[in-house]
Amino acid sequence: MNGFWENELVVHAAIYSVAILCTIVFLAVFEAVTKYNDWEEIQKGNLSVAMATGGKIFGIANIFRHSIMHNDSLIVMVGWGTFGFLLLLGGYFLFEFLTPKFNIDEEIEKDNRAVGFLAMVISIGLSYVIGAGISY
Repeated sequence: MNGFWENELVVHAAIYSVAILCTIVFLAVFEAVTKYNDWEEIQKGNLSVAMATGGKIFGIANIFRHSIMHNDSLIVMVGWGTFGFLLLLGGYFLFEFLTPKFNIDEEIEKDNRAVGFLAMVISIGLSYVIGAGISY
């Protein structure tokens, strides 16, 4: 049975499955901290929510990319991926804090595409910085 877990395809499938599961959990956390329902807004055609959510998905995936590349075990990979996600979440709150003249969530919910685009770029950009820190 030990040889089963050393098979490259099994290891790849395990890494993929865990990364997808973590992405779903982390997106649920993001959903819980926003004032709007991502998937309802996307279904209504709200491009701002789609961009912000897409940025979060890309950000999480990029963080896990670095975590997978630089860690030997699944547990350590999840640990670094979770740490990276917490930093990304902190960046989201920092973005909200640094824009006191308007509420980010309300603007995105109103389909303010400039704010949705900025939220997407911030998530993607921060994921590169976080990933570089994981790779260091």
